[in-house]
Amino acid sequence: MSAKPQTQDYERLTRAHVIPFVAFMCFMLVLMVLGYLIEWKHPDAPWWRQDPAQLVYPVQTLVTLGFLIHYWKSYTFNWSVKWSVIGIIFGAIGIGFWLLPTTLYDFWKLEGPTHGLLEKLGVAARREGFDPGIFQSPAAYWTSLVFRFFRAVVVVALVEEIFWRGFLMRFACDWEGDYWKQPFGRPHWISYLVVTGLFITAHAPVDYAGAFVYGSLTYLLCVWSKNLGACVVMHATANLLMGIYAMAYGKYGLW
Repeated sequence: MSAKPQTQDYERLTRAHVIPFVAFMCFMLVLMVLGYLIEWKHPDAPWWRQDPAQLVYPVQTLVTLGFLIHYWKSYTFNWSVKWSVIGIIFGAIGIGFWLLPTTLYDFWKLEGPTHGLLEKLGVAARREGFDPGIFQSPAAYWTSLVFRFFRAVVVVALVEEIFWRGFLMRFACDWEGDYWKQPFGRPHWISYLVVTGLFITAHAPVDYAGAFVYGSLTYLLCVWSKNLGACVVMHATANLLMGIYAMAYGKYGLW
C-alpha cells in the first residue's frame, strides 16, 4: 500500500480489509463442525464424508473471492517488479524454514509421532490432510487440485496479507485513534508482536515454529518494502511451493 490509503472512507476501508478475512475464517469454523458431525475416514464413505474440506474449500474460495472483488478498489498494492522479485525470494526462504522440520523427519528416518523438542519444532510426518487422490475420476481429481492451488496461491495470499499487513499492523499501532492514518509498513514492536503472534496462533501447533520464522520474515519485508504487493507475492510464492512439495512427497498435512 501507499503511505496512506487513497480513499478517506475509513469505514469502507476497514470493511474491505476485515470482511474477506472474517468470511474465510467462518468457513474454517464450518469445516470444524462438519468434521465433528459427518467426517468418516472409511473407503466406503462418500468423498464429502471422507474429507469435508473437499466440499467446504471450493465454496470458501468462491465466497471469499467475491468479497475481494467487491472491495478491490479499496486496496492499494503498488505492484513493483523489484519488490515482487524480492517477495519471491523471501517466500522461498520462508517456506523453506516451514518445510524443514518435516523434511528432517524423513531425512532422519523417523517413525510415528515425535515428542519433546522435536514435536514442538514440528518435526512430523505430515501425511494426513487434503488429498485429491480420494477421487477416482480424473476430472474430479484435477478440479479438486486446481481449486486447492487457486485457494492457496491466490485467495489466501490476498486475504491474509490484506488483513494482517494492510489492516492489523495499522490497528495494532493505534487502535484507540485513527489507525488508517498510520503509514503502511510502519515498524513498531507492538505491531510485530500482535501480528506475528496472531499469525502463529491461526495455525496448528505443529506449524508454530515455521509460522514464527515465516511471519517474522514477512514483517521484515513489509517494513522494508512498504509494499503490500510484495507481501502478497511472498505469500503466493510460499503457498505455491508448499503445495508442490505436499503433492510431490505426499505431505498432505502441510496444507
